[in-house]
Amino acid sequence: MEPSVQRLLNDKLYDKRKQGALDLERIIREALATRDYEKIAKIVGQLCHDYAYAVHQPHARNGGLIGLAAASIALGSEEVARYLKEIVPPVLACFTDQDARVRYYACESMYNIAKVAKGEILLFFNEVFDALCKLAADSELSVKNGAELLDRLVKDIVSESAATYVSVLQTPDESAVTDPELGPESAEPSIDLPTAFSLAKFIPLLKERIHVINPFTRTFLVSWVTLLDTIPDLELVFYLPAFLGGLFKFLSDPNRDVHVATQGALERFLTEIKKIAKVKRGITDSRKSPSEGKPKTSNSSDSASIRTDRSTLNEKSQNTDGDGEATDDGQGTADGDWVPGQDVQVDHPKILEILFNVRLTEFVEEDIQLTALRWINSFFEICPEDILAFVPRLLSQVLPAMASGSDQVRQAANRVNNSLTEYIGSLPDEPSPPDGPRLAPPSRVPTTALKDTESRSRLPSPSIGRLAPAAEQDVDQKKDDESTLPTPPSSTSPIPPKPSSELDYSAAVATLTLHFLNEAEATRAAALQWLIMLHTKAPGKVLATNDGTFPALLKTLSDPSEAVVTRDLQLLSQISKNSEDGYFTSFMVNLLQLFCTDRRLLETRGNLIIRQLCVSLSPERIYRTLADCLEKDEDLEFASIMVQNLNNNLITAPELAEVRKRLRNLETRDGQTFFVALFRSWCYNAVATFSLCLLAQAYEQAYSLLQIFAELEMTVNMLIQIDKLVQLLESPVFTYLRLQLLEPEKYPHLYKCLYGVLMLLPQSSAFAALKNRLNSVSAIGYLHIAPRAPPPTPTTAFDRPNRLKVREEGAIKWVELLEKFKSVQERARRANRQHNSADDGPSAPNGHVETSKEKAPPDAPKQSLRPSSAEPISRAPPLGHKAKSSLGNFSRLTSGVGVKKGKK
Repeated sequence: MEPSVQRLLNDKLYDKRKQGALDLERIIREALATRDYEKIAKIVGQLCHDYAYAVHQPHARNGGLIGLAAASIALGSEEVARYLKEIVPPVLACFTDQDARVRYYACESMYNIAKVAKGEILLFFNEVFDALCKLAADSELSVKNGAELLDRLVKDIVSESAATYVSVLQTPDESAVTDPELGPESAEPSIDLPTAFSLAKFIPLLKERIHVINPFTRTFLVSWVTLLDTIPDLELVFYLPAFLGGLFKFLSDPNRDVHVATQGALERFLTEIKKIAKVKRGITDSRKSPSEGKPKTSNSSDSASIRTDRSTLNEKSQNTDGDGEATDDGQGTADGDWVPGQDVQVDHPKILEILFNVRLTEFVEEDIQLTALRWINSFFEICPEDILAFVPRLLSQVLPAMASGSDQVRQAANRVNNSLTEYIGSLPDEPSPPDGPRLAPPSRVPTTALKDTESRSRLPSPSIGRLAPAAEQDVDQKKDDESTLPTPPSSTSPIPPKPSSELDYSAAVATLTLHFLNEAEATRAAALQWLIMLHTKAPGKVLATNDGTFPALLKTLSDPSEAVVTRDLQLLSQISKNSEDGYFTSFMVNLLQLFCTDRRLLETRGNLIIRQLCVSLSPERIYRTLADCLEKDEDLEFASIMVQNLNNNLITAPELAEVRKRLRNLETRDGQTFFVALFRSWCYNAVATFSLCLLAQAYEQAYSLLQIFAELEMTVNMLIQIDKLVQLLESPVFTYLRLQLLEPEKYPHLYKCLYGVLMLLPQSSAFAALKNRLNSVSAIGYLHIAPRAPPPTPTTAFDRPNRLKVREEGAIKWVELLEKFKSVQERARRANRQHNSADDGPSAPNGHVETSKEKAPPDAPKQSLRPSSAEPISRAPPLGHKAKSSLGNFSRLTSGVGVKKGKK
């Protein structure tokens, strides 16, 4: 450069530097006219090294910047390309200068250079983008404004030239070796030269910058992502997994502009993915449908060319349908027509992986939760088969969100849950082999270890992944490769393998079991509802490999929510239906264990559990199995309480109406067997045994039991039970019994039973009620105390005068049953006295008098079904306990469930 020009460029005044730049422009134009390229190169080198890189001379740097811009203008768009490698780096270096004026002049210089270079500046796009990304958050307003002007210019250049522009520096020799990392544009057979802009090289930079926090930088990034997505043929959606996670984080930004821009970008991507999926689904359907004389093309045609004209997918570029670049893909469909979007590859599994990594908890911004749930729900329309591999993770995210404090999040989570339920429900049911083994009975679970076993059962089973190893390996591989850039689609690269279409039932069951401990009722209920559906579809896969779920289901019966307990019972009943008898028996045994150790559960939920089981399973099978288990029990006090609860439900529950009808028909073999099974276990509770005989119309036998009552210790608890029985006699269940009072000659022992009960009761409201009932038929009853000869042929269902004789000749051995009753009651008396002696000392209470001096016959061998019982709920005081008025005062001493349901 001439000395005068050098002096002007070093001047501190802007006007002098501008004058020097004009002189420099004239000199370069003259050299260009004479083709003195060596002189031009020396001038450019001098501007870079002596001026632009003069770090501690701000005026010289400013002069160098304006000089480089003037040199670029003088060279023009055709000649500047060969000098850009020397011109652009020093200008970029000035973007980081400490002096704000230097940074501003650097923006001005780069603006002029880019305006001249146009598409050639795309060779330095990454460097310019990185510099602009930093200047977007600059503290100096003038610098920020200058960066915005430069940003607009670069965006215009990218919009016009990014997809097609090839640098003039490219020669056939240079273009013969193409970069393997180039994006879809390198795979276009009609273009042999690489374009100046490479999306594949830009994505790593975007992936690095997407984690910034500054709101201005975030707005800058979202604007560029939106712009690149609107450019035809770039196919930014292919690289979406690289920066989708960062975009979701932008939704938590307090800056409203960032939030609105990010929502718009995400909505655009989702719409584009839906359109691509719809196009591909249409092509697949057209290939499956019979073609009308047109040959089908090979499936490889989809991957033969990747360049697509996404004019229909990009609202901004709807006029580019006729681009010649897309004409090579004319064999994409069965009818030979190319459809925009048919070759765009979208990595659905990786996108789902990112969506499931968004934690849908209360600590995450509501907008992030709503957007993630909306995306997940949309993928049931886009690619439901890809969601199968992620079902366990999806359940772990959606179920807690169903109990969110936000109504919108709750509704969105419910929509996702409903979509997943519908899709899983639409899958074909797993066939159950007709001769295959059914579910083996679970090992007997010690009740004291139920909680520990439950917690262990919520850990993933060792067999998890066995059903879908391909899916698990695919997911693991995606985790390992998450940090790497996805390989751009090419004509030779195969389509990524799809996840396995097999649902991993074991992993899903393990995930659902973990949610039994969730504090939200809606989550626990939804988890159980899912288990019910999965067990319906594949009974052999849900619990066959995960026996630890069984104790967790039992423990869930203690849940405070009635809806949760109802679903839990429904699932347990469903399991029992699809299992062998041993499994059902083990279920009943473990249920009794739970009731024995958790007396509060028995008191609060005992009736609900028994009735719900009777709805889903055979009531007679339940009662018969429970009776067999209780008969062998050693815990006499618990057995008495349990029998009392079972008896109350037997008398009052609508679900047991058929069982009551069966008991009233003792002429059949099945009815006799069922009655005997209940009687042998009902012996633990004297009043329950008496009411069972009344229910079965065995009045003579009931009267025999009343005579044995005289030899028993009449405790307060027994009197309360008799009081409740009198109230039940006034209920609709015993309507037939009250009508039979009108026929004393047929039912003479019925009067004796009721008067016997009246004699046992103290003066109370129950005594008065029963007395009034008997007085209403006293004129008939007193005349027919003694039994008369029965009529020869019964005419109604209750006209069975020879019932006792038939029973004696049938399967019921009444003498043995009475001896069984005496034996059990004697055992209970001795156990009660031992317990009282241990609590009160060696002296027996005054109110308890041992009336039976006969030694009871030895009973059947004892068999313990559970560990030693917990402390009894309440110990009845001696009969001599002073009562002031009615038996209602003793209600605080009752045990079991249903004490307050006596009166109607």
